[in-house]
Amino acid sequence: MLQIRKSNERGVADHGWLNSHHTFSFGHYYDPQQLGFGPLQVINEDRVTSGMGFGTHGHSDMEIISYVLDGALEHKDSMGTGSVLHYGDVQRMSAGSGVRHSEFNHSKTEPVHFLQIWIQPNVKGIPPSYEEKNFTPEQKQGQLRLIASSDGRDNSVLIHQDASIYASILNGDAKLEHALGAKRLGYVHLIRGQLTVNGTQLSGGDALKISAESLVTFEKAEAAEFLLFDLPY
Repeated sequence: MLQIRKSNERGVADHGWLNSHHTFSFGHYYDPQQLGFGPLQVINEDRVTSGMGFGTHGHSDMEIISYVLDGALEHKDSMGTGSVLHYGDVQRMSAGSGVRHSEFNHSKTEPVHFLQIWIQPNVKGIPPSYEEKNFTPEQKQGQLRLIASSDGRDNSVLIHQDASIYASILNGDAKLEHALGAKRLGYVHLIRGQLTVNGTQLSGGDALKISAESLVTFEKAEAAEFLLFDLPY
């Protein structure tokens, strides 16, 4: 079964310094039909103006992944971790038993654009931890590059859930396929460009929920950059 989630149907929060599009219910945006997909709970597309950001706040028992699209995202947390992330950087923070952190636009002149992704863990109360890795455009071009997994294989960041996240850049006549195992869900989020997934045409910001399918196909791409989530029911 395929269910499209159009970009213009997402929830929107515009605070001046922050423009955020919510794929699933989040904050003041609530849609009973959009309460996550499997353990995938949040995909927020955030744009933060120069010098602004999210002040220190707390999380627990959540896998939080930041995927930077443009600009510079500064992170600081109560574990003593601090870094500035750029395009291609993937950050994973396991909130576990509790962590406090802040996220700011590092630049004083340019906006930052990133995806914030939350996945429910399959364990609770673990010590909080942090990890970041860079994935170049060349590593994603014409292939599904594993960026997050339950075992950290292929130099991906480790998440505490039976889930895998792949990133790809696809264009022209190139075609990709991904097999879904029994009792697995697929979720595709098209970051930008045009892409046809299992015969369904997507535009930038669109997403596709995939269930009861054994294969995910990607084709007819025009400057497409996307994420694929392979998830448990």
